Amino acid sequence: MIGGSTPEAELADLERWQNPAPAIAQQERIERIEKLRALAGGSGADAVLVNVGASMHYFTGVPWRPTERLVAMLVPVSGQPVMICPAFELGSLEADLCIAADMRLWEEDEDPIALIADTLASLSGKTLAVDPLFPFQWGERLRAATPWRLIDGGPAIDECRIIKSPAELALLAQAKAMTLEVHRRTARILRPGILQSEVVRFIDAAHRALGASGSSFCIVQFGHATAYPHGLPGDRALEDDQLVLVDTGCLVDGYNSDITRTYAFGEVGADEHRIWAVEAEAQQAAFDAVRPGRTCEEIDAAARGVIEKAGLGPDYRLPGLPHRTGHGVGLSIHEPAYLVRGDRTVLEPGMCFSNEPMIVVPDRFGIRLEDHFHVTETGAAWFTPPQAAIDRPVG
Repeated sequence: MIGGSTPEAELADLERWQNPAPAIAQQERIERIEKLRALAGGSGADAVLVNVGASMHYFTGVPWRPTERLVAMLVPVSGQPVMICPAFELGSLEADLCIAADMRLWEEDEDPIALIADTLASLSGKTLAVDPLFPFQWGERLRAATPWRLIDGGPAIDECRIIKSPAELALLAQAKAMTLEVHRRTARILRPGILQSEVVRFIDAAHRALGASGSSFCIVQFGHATAYPHGLPGDRALEDDQLVLVDTGCLVDGYNSDITRTYAFGEVGADEHRIWAVEAEAQQAAFDAVRPGRTCEEIDAAARGVIEKAGLGPDYRLPGLPHRTGHGVGLSIHEPAYLVRGDRTVLEPGMCFSNEPMIVVPDRFGIRLEDHFHVTETGAAWFTPPQAAIDRPVG
């Protein structure tokens, strides 16, 4: 399962994903807009301003990312959504847009903030809930340009996005299954002397062969570099008897995978074996603790309890777990809620999280096992099965 093949052989054996999950239906996006309206109205807002990015993708199907040009959607509690967009982008916007909306367009020499203010003036109301990812500078200019009161739109937007529908779960499941297959193939191409950059290129190509647009991110670290959660700069060559840490993901219709495997290339020491076993136990303890009605911080505490019982930590001290146990995942790779002390968000069916209580032994090595789960009516369900052993990254 580790070594013995080549990138060329593995790529030749891959084909596009069979039976891909369906895209989000238009009716579901309409229902999302209605829920946003209800939540915004309940918070005292008369409209919501959604910035371009993951939240706009969620509500409209438009997959654009923020740039220096303002693109946003204004959703009145009562009335048609209004898209604010550069005039020259209209054709592209209409091609991606999956809901009905009015268009308010601005030319390059015009002020889009003034356009938003003018649009607000045509609506009845006085309170605007603003996407927390709307740039601060623009928000302050809008505050000065309109008599409307600006409030935080994060609670309403996050409450919509935090519970995943069956269609979203299917897209997430496909993305994670694709990345797990890439992990399986990656372990097989390893050999002494292979560079981290060669592995990164293979992972990107393997994701593309399966039908993704490549890797959405990729971390490959060997040996001592595994002691750093997000790695070290440089391009190391793999040596016999080293740990390998690979953390990567892809996108399926915008939905993220994010899976980490840590395993031995050859023989590693007793300390690595012991810490690997503690890591696996902590990951399972977090999973087993999941129940609707429990809080995010309780899941973090379950993982930390295993780690501290093994004589590591406590809290964020090293050797031990230097960061949260997990994060929400969906159209953003990191999104609310978070499995960490202080996050008292109550778990509900449909919430999705990473489970990655990494253990770091400073200046020596680190072990991170990361899989994702979604909350069910009775507990949790894995998207991908956890790693079985230090010498078996998949299966």
